[in-house]
Amino acid sequence: MWDKVQATVSFIKGKTDFVPEYGIVLGSGLGGFVEDIEVVYKLSYAEIPNFPVTTVQGHEGGLLFGTVGKTKVVAMQGRFHYYEGYTMQEVTFPIRVLKYLGVDKLIVSNASGGVNPNFKVGDIMLITDHINMMPEHPLRGHNDERFGPRFVNMSEPYSVSLNNRLKRIAGQCEIELHEGVYLSLQGPTFETLSEYRMVYRLGGDCVGMSTVPEVIVAKHMGMQCLGLSVITDVGNEAAIGSVNHEEVLAAANAAEPKVRTLIKRFLLD
Repeated sequence: MWDKVQATVSFIKGKTDFVPEYGIVLGSGLGGFVEDIEVVYKLSYAEIPNFPVTTVQGHEGGLLFGTVGKTKVVAMQGRFHYYEGYTMQEVTFPIRVLKYLGVDKLIVSNASGGVNPNFKVGDIMLITDHINMMPEHPLRGHNDERFGPRFVNMSEPYSVSLNNRLKRIAGQCEIELHEGVYLSLQGPTFETLSEYRMVYRLGGDCVGMSTVPEVIVAKHMGMQCLGLSVITDVGNEAAIGSVNHEEVLAAANAAEPKVRTLIKRFLLD
């Protein structure tokens, strides 16, 4: 893994000398944030050695290097999922590459199903913690100490200081921002009604199929993380029958302007 990461980093550095401070993972329906980035260089995933290629509708598949104000960022247009057939090491490979390109703060976004009864479609949730129920762990197997320690302290997976900054910005922008716990399942099926109930009883406020592996690997390498989840469907008897990927994308797109405002103001702050 180390040699593959370093080879990929060397390839990218051979294309651009841009050194980003923030990495941003743009999830389903949130790709419009690229319009807020003054792009200086773009690489498609297909060009990058050792990178997987995204197969999910709504995920563009490229790295964008640029600035938001004076803040240097690299944005992932689309992520990789375990349900696509990739290993957890492949799913999280780009996060390791971002680290060695200079990123020390990671912003992740996703679409999720809300199980907290106070949530409705279109709400935005600041992720304060997560519950990992994926069937595979991204750190399973040999641990390379050059990346990080064997046993990672996960007491603060999402940075309290970064969360506090975003809450302050949300207040200034008068954007309602919920807080809660994101629970990750393998997918790709949407949850049954009983599974939605299980998620809530286990302490989750929403459920999705991504993000957690990326954050675990980021924490393994000492990065700070900030996570936002758009509630694109709700797990109750009245709504569950109509849930499909097109509706999820539509709900995420409808909430996108608020998410873009929050992320942009955060990077300009």
